[in-house]
Amino acid sequence: MATGADVRDILELGGVESENTGTINKKDIINSDKKKSKKSSETLTFKRPEGMHREVYALLYSDKKDAPPLLPSDTTQGYRTVKAKLGSKKVRPWKWMPFTNPARKDGAMFYHWRRAAEEGKDYPFARFNKTVQVPVYSEQEYQLYLHDDAWTKAETDHLFDLARRFDLRFVVIHDRYDHQQFKKRSVEDLKERYYHICAKLANVRAAPGTDLKIPVFDAGHERRRKEQLERLYNRTPEQVAEEEYLIQELRKIEARKKEREKRTQDLQKLITAADTTTEQRRAERKAPKKKLPQKKETEKPAVPETAGIKFPDFKSAGVTLRSQRMKLPSSVGQKKIKALEQMLMELGVDLNPMPTEEIVQMFNELRSDLVLLYELKQAFANCEYELQMLRHRYEALAKAGSLGPGSAEGAHADGPAAPGAEEGKADAKDQIIDVVGAPLTPNSRKRRESASSSSSIKKVKKP
Repeated sequence: MATGADVRDILELGGVESENTGTINKKDIINSDKKKSKKSSETLTFKRPEGMHREVYALLYSDKKDAPPLLPSDTTQGYRTVKAKLGSKKVRPWKWMPFTNPARKDGAMFYHWRRAAEEGKDYPFARFNKTVQVPVYSEQEYQLYLHDDAWTKAETDHLFDLARRFDLRFVVIHDRYDHQQFKKRSVEDLKERYYHICAKLANVRAAPGTDLKIPVFDAGHERRRKEQLERLYNRTPEQVAEEEYLIQELRKIEARKKEREKRTQDLQKLITAADTTTEQRRAERKAPKKKLPQKKETEKPAVPETAGIKFPDFKSAGVTLRSQRMKLPSSVGQKKIKALEQMLMELGVDLNPMPTEEIVQMFNELRSDLVLLYELKQAFANCEYELQMLRHRYEALAKAGSLGPGSAEGAHADGPAAPGAEEGKADAKDQIIDVVGAPLTPNSRKRRESASSSSSIKKVKKP
């Protein structure tokens, strides 16, 4: 049978009292963690002496706080791979021996240290000596296929000799070219002559039925590229600023074009929605009034979301109030709600009518039509404002004289005469930019929206 000492040994409990009595106390079980922490905290800690730098103190002790070694030792804490492994094997001898570089043709002799076992082997770096294979032609091939009136055979031989010496580095070839003995040539001329001969020889020497990869060099394209690069490099600061200005204006034009296309699409949606709603109302008036099942009533032609208001359908089970169907959905903004209430007040319609079945349906249809009318008026006001801005821009361009004398006369006939042609040309750029950028300002949008809402209310009130 296990005694108290065995239980203490299993639970790793200790203590003078428990050992003497041989029984387990409550304190031994509860305070067992504290005793362990006390034992661990009793380990020796070394403090850095005052006046000693941290780097020097780190050399004395390791992370385990061991004493410094008497002799240098190799520890695992350091480089992942040991730099040198010193063993008991015999050291391989090294020897000072001569060598020649196969890349050199002058037979120069050099010396270096090398292992004795590698004596007589080739120079190890000779494999990096890569040379370009320049084709060689005979006298007969030159006379039959390579003859050119603008190039002599001596000049062609000189070009291919330089190509072999400098590994087709045509900039160096052009620098070392003998311009005194031969005609002065450009880098493009040298490249064109060389690649033309290579392509001709490849066609002549190729076996019939083989696919050839013939190098082609377009000298005209290379000349135009360098000319354009030189013009780009020689630009003045004024030209650079003008180019940046034109790029910014191009981005503005593209942004306005995208916005105009988006507005056109929205306007087209509104027109389509208005036509669909009108046709639907006409069909409902012509059809005989019969009680149809609920499934057929819900099968109505799809109307775009922008067509007025899309009221939610209460299809869930349970009791619902008809007044809930009169609540406007959250998709309608506060601005439209205020404009809708104002139009209803102008028409003398109660904002909260008696929620009978027919009144709820008619009231929702009326509000949907009023919202659609409000959106159409707003789109019409935006189009009028853009048309006015384009008219102002046309007049500014006409004053600047960029559209010709006939257009300038038509522009001056509507407005006052310009004080002078020079002043108009000087201020033309600023006027055009200010006028073109006006439709994108937030203040102009607010003015347009307020003007469109007021005009729609007035036109609804007139009938």
